[in-house]
Parts: sequence; structure tokens; C-alpha cells
Amino acid sequence: MKAGDDEAAWRGHGVTRLEAFVDAAFAFAVTLLVISVDRIPDSIGALLQALKNVPAFAASFAMVAMFWYAHVRWSRRYRLGTVPATLLSLLLVFLVLVYVYPLRLLLGTFFAWITNGWLPMPLNDANGARPLAFMFTFYGLAFASMSACIGGLYALAWRARARLGLDGDAAANAAGEFASHAYFVLVGLLSVAIAGLLTEDSRSWQVAMPGSVYFLLSFTGFVHVWGQRFGTRRWPERVEG
Repeated sequence: MKAGDDEAAWRGHGVTRLEAFVDAAFAFAVTLLVISVDRIPDSIGALLQALKNVPAFAASFAMVAMFWYAHVRWSRRYRLGTVPATLLSLLLVFLVLVYVYPLRLLLGTFFAWITNGWLPMPLNDANGARPLAFMFTFYGLAFASMSACIGGLYALAWRARARLGLDGDAAANAAGEFASHAYFVLVGLLSVAIAGLLTEDSRSWQVAMPGSVYFLLSFTGFVHVWGQRFGTRRWPERVEG
């Protein structure tokens, strides 16, 4: 499916009640990421300190927005109303609401660590390799589980390609998106596995390994193309017109 044809390929321009609920839940999750949680800054110093939370806020917001938009694209392109699809959408909402605020705290801890304390440390006891290993484990599980929800939705769309009347391009896109999100799951779990090997005696480069694993996501485009080619071979039909 060509990028310029995305909107034309959407199965509807209205919003279902489930889509509206998911959108509202994601919007509520974003409100939990406000820069200054305790109170409004009352001095220049307090304002500057609050602004140091922006990197953690931005990283958390980007992750939430990425999964929200992935669900939007799936909803508009395939719009499955089956029970499994509904349950996966609700599970995605549940995971976002559970993970979002701890995620901001953990990302804040990560940014404080990489800036050697210049950015504020939201968790006072996050010192040493083991707390950082917990941070990477938590983030990896959050990333992998939400990716699994999106991947599952695209898998359902692929399985229902005949019933939905998908042409070859739409079916291939579903296969490519499933492959991409399955790859996300694998990368997240790999980070969790490496984090589980860390000890208090781990060196700095070893502590950085669980985070460095996410550079593998730069190969996602290749995985997506491979998934699309698989889908094209399995479902080569095209819509006449």
C-alpha cells in the first residue's frame, strides 16, 4: 500500500465507540505525564527544575503516541469488530494505564543516569546496577506487551483478509505490520533477558547493554518489507480499477 493511498484505503472515516474509548484512555494516560506533578512552580528555580523533566516526559509521550497511532492505523484500515479484536484493544488500554506513570519515573531515572545527575532523579533509591536492571526489565516488558497487542490485532486482520475483502496491498500491509511488531516483542524480551543477567558487580558497559539492544529497532524497516513480501506471496489478489 502506497503511503499516499493510506487515507483512501481506510475502511471508514467515522469513529466507533471502541475507538472513541481507546482514544479517551490514551488521552487520559497523557495527562498522567504532566511535567510538574506535585504543584505548579512558584519560582524561576522551581520552573527550571520542572523543565528538566521534559526529556522523560517527551520519551514517555512518544511511546504512548506511537502505540496510539498504531491502533488508529489498524482501526481505520481493517476495523474488525470481533471479540478477540475488542479484547486486545481493551488489553492495550489496560497496559497503557498501568505502565504510563511508572514508565515516566523509570525513564526519568534513565535520563538522570546518562546525564550523571544533571537531570533530576525521580527515584531516590535507584543507585547501582540492580535498580537499573529493574528499570530495563520494566520498560522491556511494557514495550513487548503493548507491541504484542498491536501485533495481535494485525494478525487478526491478516487471518480475516478474505472476510474483509482485502486486496493484495492491504493484506501485505497487515503481514508487514505484524512482522514489525513481532520484532518489537523480540527486541523488548531480549533487553529483559540481558537485564536479568546484570549483577551489582556489572561494569558500566554491561549495564548499558539492555538499553543498547533497542538500536536493533533500526532494522524494523527490513523486517516490515520481509513481512510484506510474505503477505504478497500468500495473498497476491489486487482490486480491479
